[in-house]
Amino acid sequence: MLESIFKGIFDSEMTSVITVSDFLLCVGCALALGLVLAGVYRYRSRSTRSFVVTLALLPAVVCVVIMMVNGNVGTGVAVAGAFSLVRFRSAAGTAKEIGALFLAMAAGLIAGMGYLAYAVLFTAVLAAAWLLYHRLGLGSERGGSRTLHITVPENLNFNGVFDDLLNAYASEWELASVRTTNMGSLYKLTYDMTFRRANTEKELIDQLRCRNGNLEISVTNRQTVTESL
Repeated sequence: MLESIFKGIFDSEMTSVITVSDFLLCVGCALALGLVLAGVYRYRSRSTRSFVVTLALLPAVVCVVIMMVNGNVGTGVAVAGAFSLVRFRSAAGTAKEIGALFLAMAAGLIAGMGYLAYAVLFTAVLAAAWLLYHRLGLGSERGGSRTLHITVPENLNFNGVFDDLLNAYASEWELASVRTTNMGSLYKLTYDMTFRRANTEKELIDQLRCRNGNLEISVTNRQTVTESL
């Protein structure tokens, strides 16, 4: 009786029907894997609540889609088209977010195909690799990439006035933007830079203050386009 309730109205004798117990087992496994991936992603990472919840639910969603397609090529093409519409209606995220989404989708796909042990193994290996690379600081610079904001008065010729200090404290730097502020009476310079040594921000700021008239100076984490795809 229970199997007949969940049987599709377009199913034929040649169609293999997924049992309710198998369906719940695959979805439950996908939900558990989603929670693991969401927890790993949140490790020392800033993220919104909506993204974490989406990451936790995505494997189960992909799992159900794969189970419902069940070898039907036409349905698979339609699902791919629907996913592409959702993709182009959404804003692009960072490379880290997109990578996490691909991991979640891959785990859900493996679970949806019925290979639950492989799905668990895949999640465990990728989660361990994610934590290991983060622990090793893979891709991070020694001193750290920062964005430096310097406010200068309008009567100060800022071309080259800070170059010697930036060369001393930064292994590489670039003037990213110049804009006016405070009704045009001040200029705000923005530099993208990589410090030679860690924890030298205060030394640099103290020396910069002597040249910009003790106006506002700030150092923030750099938000670069290299993080996005």
